Amino acid sequence: MTEGVNLRYVIFLGCTAALGGLLFGFDIAIITGAGPFLIRAFSLSDFGLGWAFSSLLFGCVLGAFIAGKYTNRFGRKKPLMMVALLFAATSIATAGSGGFFSFILARFLGGLAVGGVSLLSPMYVSEVSPPTMRGRMGTLYQMSIVVGIIVSYGINFLLRDTGVNNWRWMFLSGVAPSALFLLCVALAPESPRYLALKGKMQEAFALLERISGAKSAEFQMDEIKATMHKETQNWRGLLRPGVRSALAISICLAIFIHVSGINTVIDYAPLIFQSAGWNVNGALASTLIVGVNNLLFTLVSFWVIDKFGRKPLYITGSMGMGLSLLALVATVLTGHFHGVIVLGLILTYLAFFSACIGPVFWTLVPEIFPNDVRGMAMSVPVLTQWVANALVVLLFPHAFAAIGKAPTFGFLAVMALGQGIFTWRFVPETKNKTLEEIEMYWSDPNRVIAS
Repeated sequence: MTEGVNLRYVIFLGCTAALGGLLFGFDIAIITGAGPFLIRAFSLSDFGLGWAFSSLLFGCVLGAFIAGKYTNRFGRKKPLMMVALLFAATSIATAGSGGFFSFILARFLGGLAVGGVSLLSPMYVSEVSPPTMRGRMGTLYQMSIVVGIIVSYGINFLLRDTGVNNWRWMFLSGVAPSALFLLCVALAPESPRYLALKGKMQEAFALLERISGAKSAEFQMDEIKATMHKETQNWRGLLRPGVRSALAISICLAIFIHVSGINTVIDYAPLIFQSAGWNVNGALASTLIVGVNNLLFTLVSFWVIDKFGRKPLYITGSMGMGLSLLALVATVLTGHFHGVIVLGLILTYLAFFSACIGPVFWTLVPEIFPNDVRGMAMSVPVLTQWVANALVVLLFPHAFAAIGKAPTFGFLAVMALGQGIFTWRFVPETKNKTLEEIEMYWSDPNRVIAS
């Protein structure tokens, strides 16, 4: 399965790009533990808390757009280095915020980095990974997101009793992983697909040969040359018949992944646990359990994504998430929404997401687009998922308090089940296919989508 593959080098490249996921997870989740202290520091209402959490996500929308627009001009490596520098700078700016407006602005600018890395890192992983390993390499990205979340949860817990400025130290700690990411990207090469796109065929071949051997490199170079549509390297290229289909599916998946509730559960875990009867310390400790749970089940996905495929995992994960959320609704309606029961159902919901949905989404989306428009095409679902993410995170505190727990969890459950039905009907299987074979699939007018 990995014959001829330079496994050590492939893992280095995958882990380097996946470190962007660590910063993604860190920046998304560090505010989880800071939230209760931000409420006191800035006297926040429910909507104010929503803005504190979602300001980064609105920045992610713009960051994803900018990355998609310029990745075919500047490549993957240079923008990733810029992202690392921006992560560090905004960590410092957030920690030093003098008021709520400056805090929101710093978080918004940090979102530019998160949005950029959410497009660039999965794309880089897909373009340097051998076809038989691409699922597992893509899983490294999701795994690093989970690690970033766990690290932020741990930092939040350790700093919870360090005084009124504890939340500032929480955000400042983001400088360290930013520096590590910058160093690793500086040592990594440019993507072979981007090199080929720019006409640097010898460099692209040499890199592919180092990754997977001469025979595989020759085969991949022939396919890359056959699928380079250089005259359409602009937004009009997204209107090609095959690309339109892939784009529509990716947009729907990008919406479903967030309206089914993942970031509301990750971001507002302490709020949910406090509403279930935990005190602040207990709620923060429970988030550590959540983080470890996510990591363990993401490790499961590493071994199954290239064995069982993308589509079966996505359907299984969606159904499991939906049923877990419906069980939460039942606990609310029967008066059992408290303590260990809530924690257990939250862990079950996150287990299905971590083992099935998260890794598959960040693997599937970049691999379904053609080489010549991948950067621009990726920006559409990535931007869409950040918009959906921002809106859901912004509105969740108000919905949770004003509309009630049962309707809120019920809506998320319906969306999760809808995600599974949509995947079964429209999403193709991409396991063990080269990126060029997937592109040819979309160009076939006789394809059977549901197969």
